[in-house]
Amino acid sequence: MLIYLAQNIGILHSRFDVMFDLILRATLSLFTSFVICLWLGPYIITRLQKIACSQVIRINGPQTHFQKKGTPTMGGVIILLAIIFSVLLWVKMYNAYVCCVLFILVSYGAIGFIDDYRKIIHNNTVGLPARWKYTLQSVIAIAMFIVIYISGRDIYSTALVIPFVKYVIPQTGILYLLLTYIVIVGTSNAVNITDGLDGLAIMSTVLIAAGFALVALATGNMRYATYLHIPYLRYASELVVVCASICGAGLGFLWFNTYPAQIFMGDVGSLALGAALGVIAILLCQEFLLMIMGGVFVIETLSVILQVGSFKLRGQRIFRMAPLHHHYELQGCPEPRIIVRLWITSLILVLLGLISLKVR
Repeated sequence: MLIYLAQNIGILHSRFDVMFDLILRATLSLFTSFVICLWLGPYIITRLQKIACSQVIRINGPQTHFQKKGTPTMGGVIILLAIIFSVLLWVKMYNAYVCCVLFILVSYGAIGFIDDYRKIIHNNTVGLPARWKYTLQSVIAIAMFIVIYISGRDIYSTALVIPFVKYVIPQTGILYLLLTYIVIVGTSNAVNITDGLDGLAIMSTVLIAAGFALVALATGNMRYATYLHIPYLRYASELVVVCASICGAGLGFLWFNTYPAQIFMGDVGSLALGAALGVIAILLCQEFLLMIMGGVFVIETLSVILQVGSFKLRGQRIFRMAPLHHHYELQGCPEPRIIVRLWITSLILVLLGLISLKVR
């Protein structure tokens, strides 16, 4: 918005050209979203406490979680407001990539909001029925595919970049629809599943967003893209600003969400952030890279799938409780230790993902 106004009003001259620098705008976006979270956090926490908008604790969950009863939820609203305001403030207007991410953030955030609201009203952990949640997620994911498809060749690409493989970039063709659906819906629910310990999901999201900011920077630059043998996408560089705003908002929210949490982000935050990471990966043609950098989300989701499958087929559980972080809790591992170790794992996986682009 500021860039658009400056260009049209004509107040910027050559000595202010640095304002158009992508890195500077991304940095300002990060600090803006971070400050907004710090500013809104205390007010929203107090407001949610007054209206008794607190997290419903699972009865069959770890006993230590009952200490968290009364902690306000739906804090993801803080994150989304910070991201949206920061992006609109610092991004160059009329960028299709940015519009796609904002659309997903708002739509999946709305689904999460309804889910959280129903949990609070009915005082249980059911929330929005699974069939309705997945139906809404599926419709939006398919709509996202259609938008990308009809938006033109500048942003539509069915290329699939395979990590550690340099000269093989297959075209997915019609399978692109299925890939889009799996990545968006799968990542959204994976982040939601991982969001069970204070600060675990949000810090992993921040690290992945930082990794994708570097990938977007390279993808939007022809020289870097050619050097790394990845598709050059002309307008992808604006995603650097978007990813930076996600990092800033995530760090700002972590200020209040770190152990012991003052607020939980709820489904309104986890579903939206997961879907946003999925869309960013799709737009950058880096779906496989998301699987590497988001390995913690993948492992947590697989633990649930394996647990349910094993119990239904054999009548036996693989883990003491799923997702995986609850298994470690029941083994006696302190929550802060689990959180920090999974943060370290996420950092290593993000670095591994970035290395995979270089060694292709």
